[in-house]
Amino acid sequence: MKKMNSVPCPSSSSCSTSSTFHPPCFTSVSRNSKFPLLLPRAVCTSQRMYRCSGVHMEACFSSNSSTNYIVSRYPFGWSDERQPLLAAKQPLYKCFSSLGALVTSKSEDVSATSLIGEEKIGVLLLNLGGPETLEDVQPFLFNLFADPDIIRLPRLFRFLQKPLAQFISVVRAPKSKEGYASIGGGSPLRRITDAQAEELRKSLWEKNVPAKVYVGMRYWHPFTEEAIEQIKRDGITKLVVLPLYPQFSISTSGSSLRLLESIFREDEYLVNMQHTVIPSWYQREGYIKAMANLIDKELENFDCPEKVMIFFSAHGVPLAYVEEAGDPYKAEMEECVDLIMEELEKRKITNAYTLAYQSRVGPVEWLKPYTDETIIELGQKGVKSLLAVPISFVSEHIETLEEIDVEYKELALESGIEKWGRVPALGCEPTFISDLADAVIESLPYVGAMAVSNLEARQSLVPLGSVEELLATYDSKRSELPPPVTVWEWGWTKSAETWNGRAAMLAVLVLLVLEVTTGEGFLHQWGILPLLR
Repeated sequence: MKKMNSVPCPSSSSCSTSSTFHPPCFTSVSRNSKFPLLLPRAVCTSQRMYRCSGVHMEACFSSNSSTNYIVSRYPFGWSDERQPLLAAKQPLYKCFSSLGALVTSKSEDVSATSLIGEEKIGVLLLNLGGPETLEDVQPFLFNLFADPDIIRLPRLFRFLQKPLAQFISVVRAPKSKEGYASIGGGSPLRRITDAQAEELRKSLWEKNVPAKVYVGMRYWHPFTEEAIEQIKRDGITKLVVLPLYPQFSISTSGSSLRLLESIFREDEYLVNMQHTVIPSWYQREGYIKAMANLIDKELENFDCPEKVMIFFSAHGVPLAYVEEAGDPYKAEMEECVDLIMEELEKRKITNAYTLAYQSRVGPVEWLKPYTDETIIELGQKGVKSLLAVPISFVSEHIETLEEIDVEYKELALESGIEKWGRVPALGCEPTFISDLADAVIESLPYVGAMAVSNLEARQSLVPLGSVEELLATYDSKRSELPPPVTVWEWGWTKSAETWNGRAAMLAVLVLLVLEVTTGEGFLHQWGILPLLR
């Protein structure tokens, strides 16, 4: 790949730590259109605020435009003359491309020794978590559905978040227990994530970065709060936050970062601790090559590898997250698939491929096409060999071991697909782990003081531009986000369907309250509620 030289940033002057906030200045060095590299020109140690589509943003970056670089500074929002570079009305995810994660494995360009000095470096891996025993299933589900980033209720009904989570977790627990029982009685996610943390620690030490690596789960042990307490006990002074989700989504990385934000806000030690976040890393060369390696290897297990349909299956999210809240997940997922296929094409692998979304829950519309429906359609179209690729998962858990390996495989065989294969999750694949270590090292120049006082820290606590921009915009507009349907419409419409669903939900909650308070009702009569207790 041809390396493009960077140009001086016109705003790379020193940034003060006064009450006037200046964000860091980034220079984009494009090696090609798919792998931009962001390097810090002047790292600010004060609070950073950005605005996309109306929220304050001030940044400096350069991007390669065929032959010319564009270097711009946006101190007071967007103006008409700047629209060719970044239109104000475009979706949020398009605002992230210039301030995204580091993507090339070039950590040797960064002097780790000069960046570390006497600092104590920590890396916090964020993940979903999973029940380790069957007894853990119901409380795990409660934690999951009690998260407002998982079930987004209208403002009027937000007081029902926990009662609804309790109801859903109790109802879903028996079926979920069956799934976890079929894969050994619990999720292997903690064991695998702990192994990834240990391998990452070893890789960092081999690269002369003596860092400690911690695991913080969102919905089960070890909870993020537990990891933070250990970080404090160890006296970590510089922290790199690394969500183990390749693509950013409000419901995954966003939820974990929002929790971190609330924890940081209330803790004096954390307020003053330097940290940065790697929001997504789906476009890193090491990750792309690791995925291509696994696909290449699995294709060899088929009699006619060139005739195999490569089937990327990603975890779905509600469509409203993308269309209303500006979640970049869909755009990042599609680009990720394109990058992997480009890497495979370099290896003369030109198989047909498709992308679909799995694991939808509830009556609302999720990202399409759905995995189950797509498998049936492929069988009807005569596809005989299918290789499933769990694209949004880096660890084996119930969505891969049970949903893909059991449910979707059975559906595929019933639909006429004769040969089935599945690419394993990355786990501790050496290329992947080494690339994560490089990502951590390359992020060290971004680690700066979050704020210079508690007052400033209360305002915004997620320092890296792309994450802060998403969370700040989403949070500031959250109470103003349009509901899935804003007005009532008569007839068989989306509006009627939505309001009927809300009415049914309220009716179920009322019945549940009556069951619990009176001890009478159809659940008791049928013997369901005593059984669940």
